[in-house]
Order: sequence, then structure tokens, then C-alpha cells
Amino acid sequence: MCCQEEGTKLEYNSVSSYKIKGKGGFRASSFIYGFVGLDNIGFVANMVSMVLYLSFKMHFDLSGSANTVTNLLGSTYLLSIIGGFISDTYLSRFHTILIFGTAEILAWTLMTIQGRYSSLQPQVCGKSNCLEGGIALLFYGSLCLLALGTGGVRGALPALGADQFDQNDPNEAKALGRYFNWLLLSSVSGSAIGVTVIVWVSTNKGWWIGFLISLGATFLGFLIFLFGKPFYRLQVPAESPLTRILQVITVAIRNRKLQSPENPEELYEINVKESDSSKPKIAHTDQFRYLDKAAILPKTVEPTQWTVCTVTKVEEVKILTRMMPIIASTILMNTCLAQLQTFSVQQGYRMNRHFGSFEIPAPSVPVIPLLFMCFLIPIYDFVFVPFARKITNHPSGITQLQRVGVGLVLSIISMGIAALVEIKRKHQSLKNPLEPIHVFWLSFQYGIFGIADMFTLVGMLEFFYKEAPEGMRSLSTSFTWISLSFGYYLSSVFVDIINSVTKRFSQSNKGWLAGQDLDQNNLQLFYWFLAILSCLNFINYLYWASWYKYKSDDKLDTKPKSGDNVTLPKSASVSRVPFLKANENDAADVSSIGHK
Repeated sequence: MCCQEEGTKLEYNSVSSYKIKGKGGFRASSFIYGFVGLDNIGFVANMVSMVLYLSFKMHFDLSGSANTVTNLLGSTYLLSIIGGFISDTYLSRFHTILIFGTAEILAWTLMTIQGRYSSLQPQVCGKSNCLEGGIALLFYGSLCLLALGTGGVRGALPALGADQFDQNDPNEAKALGRYFNWLLLSSVSGSAIGVTVIVWVSTNKGWWIGFLISLGATFLGFLIFLFGKPFYRLQVPAESPLTRILQVITVAIRNRKLQSPENPEELYEINVKESDSSKPKIAHTDQFRYLDKAAILPKTVEPTQWTVCTVTKVEEVKILTRMMPIIASTILMNTCLAQLQTFSVQQGYRMNRHFGSFEIPAPSVPVIPLLFMCFLIPIYDFVFVPFARKITNHPSGITQLQRVGVGLVLSIISMGIAALVEIKRKHQSLKNPLEPIHVFWLSFQYGIFGIADMFTLVGMLEFFYKEAPEGMRSLSTSFTWISLSFGYYLSSVFVDIINSVTKRFSQSNKGWLAGQDLDQNNLQLFYWFLAILSCLNFINYLYWASWYKYKSDDKLDTKPKSGDNVTLPKSASVSRVPFLKANENDAADVSSIGHK
């Protein structure tokens, strides 16, 4: 039984339905690459050096400046879900980026003004936070705008670029994987420029000049993005994803006492014409069968959106539910990433940073993994993917979850190496403080983690985009940034817990990470702790990756069988649609890492 109500919003059309000659493809995505690269020049550079700005100009204490930066990063990535939700529901992805991009530019403008004039900066007060009055309002207002603007752009931009490629076209399906690889390359290229050039300018010529360069780079990237509008394939937003989820949950609870049919073909679905591929359907799966009750229409009930849901709508909620363990399994890796942006930078301060007569600023140490990634991404895209594709016949060479799994393994190795390097650094520093080891030793942990990030970040973006329902792709893609956000927050929690617990068993009554002297604490033990925890997390990830059912395996035959037509009210000429039962063997390729 099926019904399509008049005047209600339908789901997104597929990319195939709005393909126009001359639009989309790499010509359109090249404008997005330009925006991403220029935007990251300022954002990443200032995030790695913001601790110094807050300490020297805003007069925060060490813990206050570190927590402010961590909270800013976590909030930025967390707010990406707002941009994703708005672009899926109320505005197109293009217009969402326009609004949040404007907020980001305004934030850089306010930060430049405050950094330029000492009258807008606090005086030294001897407290942990010297901000008050209008100065505090300007400071926190600019940071909030920066988090909102940058997060909102990240929530919509990757999905807009991916919309330029049609997954139903074999050639464009291959290009989609390359799009995400080159999106990452654009990001790390801009970041590498930022953490070298802008960090040097900020620390040597003035923080406000660094902010001004960031403003100019972001504004130029914004203009490049605007110039690409004639070439973009743009979708029109449809029904709210949250409304669709709430409808399924509400109806499933209301129908909880009903008996689910043994044959899934008896569940409720709207029939579509064979020629109409713009309204994609999703096949029924056996996971989370209790949600199937939402697709049961009682005989005495009139079909409406709040009395019965289609199988497709139910499967959308199942997809999002299946994604949750994957998101949770990647949070710990981002916690490890936070250590490389905080403790490893502090390690760099205590190491020999000279290359000849030039001394590398400590905040520029993260350029090491960025340079590794700039070099390795083209090799991965042009060498590894074609080679793997010949073996696996997968458009991306390996599946997205396999790619994430490789990244998780490499992150474990990186944390182990980080612990060994810290043991060596600490031993040499205690032995002869005037002859520290060279900062090049950090390149091992940074380089391996850079490769891990290359695998995991792109794998997650592509996974969440491809697997998401048509009308939830921005929201789903933002799950990647949610994982980053939780990783940063979890890092702060771990540091506090580790210090609180270990000081109880220490003779000095100090935790592993207490104080500012790395030679007097036990950072190497914290790295070992993260490495062991990451091993356990990888085992957990293997289970969920093997359990996950790819949506791409759930192809629905929407052609109605003869004799299936039924009579429904008000010209809703529909039929029961036969579903292809999900093949249990289809999950075999989900995660061959430790599974096959």
C-alpha cells in the first residue's frame, strides 16, 4: 500500500536529474579547490599559533590559552552540523556557503582590528584571564563568528563539490574519489603555506598583519568560489532531515504493538515510473527491524506522513543509525591528532630547530605532516588507486571503510613512535640540556600520522557523502567534522583524567602531564596510553566496519510488477514495489582488514 500526498516536499532529486551540459565536473570543483586552499592558509596557521597570541597579547595563562584554542577548534567543527543541516533543509549549499563565508570574513576583520590597536587589548593583570567589558565582547564575539562561519562553510562545501559528480555515471563515479583526494590536497597545500609564511609573519612582524593576510586570503578564496557559480550543479533543498527522522521514530513507536509482515514487500512504499530515476529508492534491509513498524499501514488508518512512512524513509534512518558506530570509532584518532598539535609543538620548543642559519618557529613544526601529504596524495591518486582498482574493481581502489581502517592502524604506529621519540628527547635533555636532539626526529611521528590522516579524512568524507540519503548529504558529510570536534574535546578530558588519577600514585604528587617542564613529566607514558587505547579502538572498529551494510549494495528495482496496482484516494496512482532482499554476502567487501 502506498500514498503520495499532494503539496508535501519530496526527497532530493539525484544528481542525474539536474545534470546540464557544461556544468559540474572538475571544472566546477576547481573553484572549490581554490576556496579551500586559500581559506586554510589563514585558519590553520592561526590555530597552531593562537596559543602564543593569547598568551602574549591577550595575557591568558598557559592553561587558559590552550583551552581556549581547543574549545575554538572543537566548536568550529561541531558547528559544521549547522551548515550541513541548513543546506539540506532551507537553503542550497551554495547560498549556505555565501552566508557563513560572510560571517568568517567579518570575524577576520574584527580580529585584525583588535590585534592592530593596543587600546582594544587588555592590560596585564596577573590573573588567568584579563579580558573584561567591551574588549572581552569584541574578542569572544570575533571568535564565535569565526567558529560559526568556518564551521558552516565546512558543513556545506565538501558536499557541494561532490554534487558535481554523478555516482550513476561510471566515469564520474571514479572521478568522485579523485575529487575528495584533491580536496584534501588543496586543504593541506594552503595549510602548509599558512603554518610557514603566516606564522613567521605573525611571530616576527605582528599578529595583526598575520590576521590581515588571513582576511585577504579568505576574501580572495570567497571571490573565486563566487566566480564558479555558472559552472556548479545546484540542488534545491527539500524536507528537513530531522523531520524525516522524527516521523520514522514517532510512527515506529506508535506501531510498536503491530506484527511486522514476514514478507518485506508488504511494507509501505511509493511507486515511481520506470523512467523517473530522479526519486531514488532504497531497498529494504534486515537490520533494525523494529524500525520497519513505521512502514506498516493499519487497515483503518488514512495514510499521511505522520501515520506511515515509506520503506525508503525508514532505510534512511537505518543508514544514519549504522553510521553512528563508525563515527564513534574514529574519534580517538582525532584525539591523537590533538596531541600532535599541542604536546608535539611543545616538544619542538625543546629541540634543535636550526636548519643551517635558519631557525624554524615552533608553531611551524606541524608543516612536516603537511609536506608529507602534499607529496603523497598525488602518488596515492595516480599510482595506488589505479593499481588497486585493477585488483578490486572498486572505483576508489579500496572501499571507504578499508581506507579509514588503514588510517587507524597508522595512527597507532604514530603514537608508538611519538613515545619512543619523547624517551630519546627526554634522555638527551636530562643528559645535556645544551645539546638537544634535532626537531627532525618529530618528522617520523608527524609523517606517519600525515599518511594516516590522508587515508582517514578522505575516506570519511567520501563514506559519509556516498552512504547518506540524497537529502541528508551535507548533514552526513559534517559527521566527519563532528568526529574531529569530539576528538579535541576528548583530548582535554583525557589530560584532566590522566593528571587526576596518576598524581595519586606518584611520589611527587604530580600527574604525568602536570607543570610546564616536559623533562619533569611523563609525556611518553601518555603517548603509550593513547597507542594502547587506539589498538583496542581498532578492534572495535573492525567489528563495526565488518557489520556495516553499504548502501551502494542495496539497489532497488523500482519497476512495478504487472498486477500490483491498487486504488488509492485522489489520483495517487501507486503500487506496491517489490524489494530486492539484501544479499548477506554483499557485506564481505566492507572491511577486508582483519575480516576476510
